[in-house]
Amino acid sequence: MFMEYILLFNMFSGLVVFCSTRKHLLLSLLSLEYMVLCLFLILSLVLMTYGYEMYFSLMFLVFTVCEGALGLSILVTLVRSQGNDYLSSMSILTW
Repeated sequence: MFMEYILLFNMFSGLVVFCSTRKHLLLSLLSLEYMVLCLFLILSLVLMTYGYEMYFSLMFLVFTVCEGALGLSILVTLVRSQGNDYLSSMSILTW
């Protein structure tokens, strides 16, 4: 029971960091990855508690890696075109 509270606290702390980072895209991506990692730990804990198979967690990890690669490619594209990763320098018209 204590483990679930720790994981939920970690998830909400990642959510607070994501909502408070408005300057850099890299910090936003890191907080999103932290929340996904906490969600994976919660998912694996629930699956192990109820005795289900762990195949769903493997699919979750595959989609997580795809999401991380997409975020990094957007970050690299932004840095190459703008020169920095500030969200304030990004505009809808430049994409």
